[in-house]
Amino acid sequence: MQPTADFDPAHLAHSLLRRSRQGALATLMAGSGDPYCSLVNLASHLDGSPILLISRLALHTRNILADRRVSLMLDERAEGDPLEGARVMLAGRAEEVADGEREFVQRRYLAAHPSAEAFVEFKDFSFFVIRPSGAHLVAGFGRIVDLKPAQFLTDLGGADALLEAEPGAVAHMNEDHREAMNLYATRLLGADSADWLCTGCDPGGMDMQAGRATLRLDFPERVSNGTELRKMLVRLAGEARAKGQGKEE
Repeated sequence: MQPTADFDPAHLAHSLLRRSRQGALATLMAGSGDPYCSLVNLASHLDGSPILLISRLALHTRNILADRRVSLMLDERAEGDPLEGARVMLAGRAEEVADGEREFVQRRYLAAHPSAEAFVEFKDFSFFVIRPSGAHLVAGFGRIVDLKPAQFLTDLGGADALLEAEPGAVAHMNEDHREAMNLYATRLLGADSADWLCTGCDPGGMDMQAGRATLRLDFPERVSNGTELRKMLVRLAGEARAKGQGKEE
């Protein structure tokens, strides 16, 4: 089935990855290989790969440790018939996060799920990242597409300086620029006014959250370091303010 001309499947899959906070995780039962499905919370790595925080006491974790092949279903959680909304199924392998990367992954996960701080240090809990091998996107009639990882993950090549600056940039936005965050949400993305927080930045955009609501602010151009990120956020804040002035006039 071929998609319609106005459909951008790569962008939609990418957006679902960035905005989703829960998903249905399918694993293979250790020993029998029978399918097993469970509900999990998730956040996104810098490239968009899903981050999971799961307990070794859970059956799905034991399954992963025996066979790393998994699939993950994400959907828009739109009102009405859920089958009318977009959803994406990722296939790939779940890899346990090494000690050297844990602090970074933990920070991104807790930004999306602050309540997890109560048990994140429990010895039986570990972080896993799903490394996708492909995706199957369904977004309505004529909008069913298979995608390769390069089409929906963010290319991090040449962005080492941005990765180093990202934690400080996120903290700075949340501590000093909450007004700008609300402007991005309301005037650039059409969302309701709320206490919007930045949960992460990457070369292609910024992730935002207010309670259970999530947004993705895509950058018009790729950024690769802290200076470019700052200039981009200032530029977008100016565009948001200009939109507000236009409405008032």
